[in-house]
Amino acid sequence: MIGSPAIPASSSRTAPRKTTLIEVGWEVANPVGGIYQVLRSKAATMGDRWGRRYLMLGPWFESKSTLEIEVSKPRGWLADVTQRLADRGVAAHSGRWLVAGHPKTFLVDPNVPDEVRAETVRILEQDLAIPTQSHEPLVGQIISFAAAVREFLIAANSVINDADSEQRIAVHFHEWLSGLGIPLAKHAELPLATAFTTHATMLGRYLASSQEGFDPTSADYVDADGEAHRMGITAQHQIERACAHGADVFTTVSAVTADECKLTLGREPDHVTPNGLNVSRFSVGHDFQTLHAVFKERIEEFVMGHFFPSYSFDLAQTRYFFTSGRFEPRNKGFDLCLEALARLNSALKATGTDLTVVFFIITQRPTRSLSPAELRARGVLQELHDVCKRITSDVGDKLFHLAATRQQVKLDDLVEEYWGMRLKRTQAALKANHDPAVCTHVLESEHDDGVLNHLKHLGLANAEEDRVKIVYSPEFITPTSPIWGIEYDQFVRGCHLGLFPSTYEPWGYTPQECLALGVPAVTSDLAGFGRFAQANLSDQSSRGKWAPYILSRRGRSFNESAAELAELLLDFCSMERGDRVVVRNDVEKRSWDFDWSRLGGAYHVVHDLALERLESRRG
Repeated sequence: MIGSPAIPASSSRTAPRKTTLIEVGWEVANPVGGIYQVLRSKAATMGDRWGRRYLMLGPWFESKSTLEIEVSKPRGWLADVTQRLADRGVAAHSGRWLVAGHPKTFLVDPNVPDEVRAETVRILEQDLAIPTQSHEPLVGQIISFAAAVREFLIAANSVINDADSEQRIAVHFHEWLSGLGIPLAKHAELPLATAFTTHATMLGRYLASSQEGFDPTSADYVDADGEAHRMGITAQHQIERACAHGADVFTTVSAVTADECKLTLGREPDHVTPNGLNVSRFSVGHDFQTLHAVFKERIEEFVMGHFFPSYSFDLAQTRYFFTSGRFEPRNKGFDLCLEALARLNSALKATGTDLTVVFFIITQRPTRSLSPAELRARGVLQELHDVCKRITSDVGDKLFHLAATRQQVKLDDLVEEYWGMRLKRTQAALKANHDPAVCTHVLESEHDDGVLNHLKHLGLANAEEDRVKIVYSPEFITPTSPIWGIEYDQFVRGCHLGLFPSTYEPWGYTPQECLALGVPAVTSDLAGFGRFAQANLSDQSSRGKWAPYILSRRGRSFNESAAELAELLLDFCSMERGDRVVVRNDVEKRSWDFDWSRLGGAYHVVHDLALERLESRRG
C-alpha cells in the first residue's frame, strides 16, 4: 500500500532544458467534470516552471471552446503541426486558455476523417488488443479524440526533432478519456516520456456504487476483468489498464486511489500527485469575515422565504451546515450526515435550546419544476420587502421634518392607511398552514429518491419543534436560480460548516474549497483529501481540528461514525461567535497548505522521472 506523500517543501526546481511538456486532458477547456478544476487551477504552476515550453492539449467543441480560449494564429512549431494535421483532414485551433497563467492551448477536433478513425480502431483492436466497442456513446468520442491526439503526437515529434534532434517531449495524460495516446504513441515508436494519472478508476467507481463498504485497502482480490464485463464497462476498463501499464510513470491523486489502482488495474502507482487549489483565486484578504456576514444574510433571505410562512425562529441563533456533490448518497456520505443530524436534533430538543440548525443538501437530480409553494413564498416575500422599504422611506422623511421642528411624534400616524393595509394583506398572504417542504423542487421520481426516503425514515420533516431543519436542493446553486441568485462560492462563504464524510472519494475538492473560503469542514479518512490531510497536518486538536476535521470511517461501523459526527456537531453548536471567528481565521490560514505552489512539486517529480526513464530506454 503506497503511503500518502508529504507536502513538498518547495516547487521551484528548474525545468529540464530542451524539453517540451504537453499536458493532455479531455477536460482541457472543456468543463465536464472535476478534472477540469484540476487542470485549470494547476496551469499557472506548470507555466511557472516550463514557461513557453508548456502546452495544454484537449478537444475542440466550438460552442464551449470559444468561451474558454482566446483563439490566435499558431506560431513556431505549432504552425507546422497545424498544417500537417490539416493535410490529414484533422482540424485544430490554437490559443490561450482564459484561466490563471493563460497557458498556451491547442485543441484538436475529434470529428476526424473516417479513414483516420478507422486506422486508429484497427491499431487498437488488432495490434494492441484494446476493445473499442461499447454501448456508452462517450467511448466512441474518446476513440475519435485519440485518433486526433495520435496524429498530433506524430506531427509534433517530427516537427520538433527535425528542428533539433536533442529536443525531448514529455507528455502527461489525465484519465482514460485522454490516455489512449500512450499505447498509440508506443505503437508508432515515438520517443516520448509519458506519464498517466488516473483520478479515479472506472471499476473502482462502479464497485463503490454497487458494493456497500467497498474498501480497496482491505480487499485481497478482485476479478477486475470479470467485474468490468458484468458491469458493462469492458472497453473503458481495458483502455484504462493499457494506459496505466503503458506509461513510463503511473500516478494517481491519493493514497486511497493508489490502493484502488493496484487492486483494479494491476499496477501500483509510482507516485501520488495530490490535487491542489489556486487558493489566491478564493482569497479576499481580511475581507473574508465580512463576506461571510454578507452572504449569510443572503442565505437568511432564502430561509425566511422557505420557513417563515409556516413558523419563524431566531436567525441570530441559527447555524448553517451543508453538503454538496454528485448524487451518490452513500459514497458522498449524505446518509451519514442525515443520521448524525437526526441525533443532533434529539440532543438539541432535549436541552431546550432555542438554537436552530439548517442543513442544506446541494446536488443534481432530475426535476420537473421548482416547488409551487417555493415560488409563491418567494414572490410574496419580495412584495413584503418592497412594501416595508416604501413605508420606511415615507416614514423616515416625515419623521425627520417633525423631529426637526420639535413636534410630538406618533409613529403609527406617520404610516399612510393604504400602505398599512397593504402591509397587513401581504403578511397574511405569506402565511402557510403546513410545515415547510424539505425539497425545493418537484422531483421526476420522489418515491425512489434515497435522500427523501432516508429523511422519512429518520422523521426529519421540518416540524416546528425540530431544532434541525432540512433544505434539499436537487439543483446546483447558481446566480440565475430564482430562489438563490448567488454563486456557489458565495453560498459556501455564508455557511458555518461543510460536511463531507465520504465512504468513497478519490480526492474530494469540496472540503478543500471550504477551507479556501474560510469555512471549517469535515472530511473522512476514506477520502483521498482526508487521508492526505491526516498524514500531513499535525494540528488535530482544539481549533486546528476544523481545518479539516477528519472523521474516522475506516474499519468502523456506520453507527460508530454517526455517533462521532453527531457529537462533533453538538460541540460546534456550543461554540460562541468569537470562537467561530477564530476558527474561520485558522481555517483560512491553513488553506494555503493546499495551494498548488506547495503541491505542484509532486508533478515536477513525475515529469523528471518520466524523462529519466525515457533516457534509460534510449541508452
